[in-house]
Amino acid sequence: MEYVYAAMLLHSLGKEINEDSIKKVIASTGVEPDEGQIKAVVSALKDVDIDKIIKEAQSAPVAAQPAASQETHKEEKKEEPPAVKPEEAAAGLSNLFG
Repeated sequence: MEYVYAAMLLHSLGKEINEDSIKKVIASTGVEPDEGQIKAVVSALKDVDIDKIIKEAQSAPVAAQPAASQETHKEEKKEEPPAVKPEEAAAGLSNLFG
């Protein structure tokens, strides 16, 4: 995923997305770049209009969550243990000391 992030960073800065530039971005983080990953990202983005994809993603409607799924996310009310009155607590403590 970091290779895609590197490509997006380069794109947002107006830089060319190529193997060398992605390699430099990844290497600048102190990580050894994976040549295979770099080649795959550059190849996958070769004919992609990134600006068009971003624009489409921003205008895409958000899918509604199914009702059954929403029910499972409701907070369940936890039962609290019954409150102990101070007198009962003191009586319990006095039993410890005879």
